[in-house]
Amino acid sequence: MHVDKIKNKGQARLFKSDYMEMMTKTHPLVIYSLYLPVIGFMLYYGAAYKGVSAGTEILLFLAGVLFWSLFEYVMHRHLFHMIVESPRAQRFVYTMHGVHHEYPRDKERLFMPPIPSLLVASIIFILMRLLMGWYAFSFFPGFLLGYLAYGSMHFAIHAFAPPRFLKALWRNHHLHHYKAPDKGFGVSSVLWDVVFRTVPKKEEEGSKAA
Repeated sequence: MHVDKIKNKGQARLFKSDYMEMMTKTHPLVIYSLYLPVIGFMLYYGAAYKGVSAGTEILLFLAGVLFWSLFEYVMHRHLFHMIVESPRAQRFVYTMHGVHHEYPRDKERLFMPPIPSLLVASIIFILMRLLMGWYAFSFFPGFLLGYLAYGSMHFAIHAFAPPRFLKALWRNHHLHHYKAPDKGFGVSSVLWDVVFRTVPKKEEEGSKAA
């Protein structure tokens, strides 16, 4: 994925149709309103109707959060930044993630829009349900909470100054955008960047912050 010039103002036009264009944007509150009730319902359903013990539910929930952090890293590194040749594939990668690198301050495209988000989440839940049975009702809510944490962190990084205790995450993501697009793939955590040795190096600092 290649962006010729980063623009810190403005917003890209992705579709000619106003309706389709509207569908590419969202606000964090919309995503919270979709997934927080799902998280609460699934945890309640698993415990109250499927007999999942509190201890098991907590462990599976935390495992789901951890799994999200790995999923986030792998998707960002290998799908969002994949190198493609055909114009159609390049357009897909740009629409999916390249537009964010070109317009990193566009607050309306920092969360995945509701319809594609629900579609992807439904597919992932079905796969987890097939693999884990009813335990998916404890694991998947943790995965969703990880996604909300990621989205919230991503929004905050591009919209606000960093609090002192989170400066490392701000630094890594800003370097990813402005200096080292082949590093710093973790947004909500630096864990997998450390594991896979993709933490931006100190000598890559000195670029403008997003």
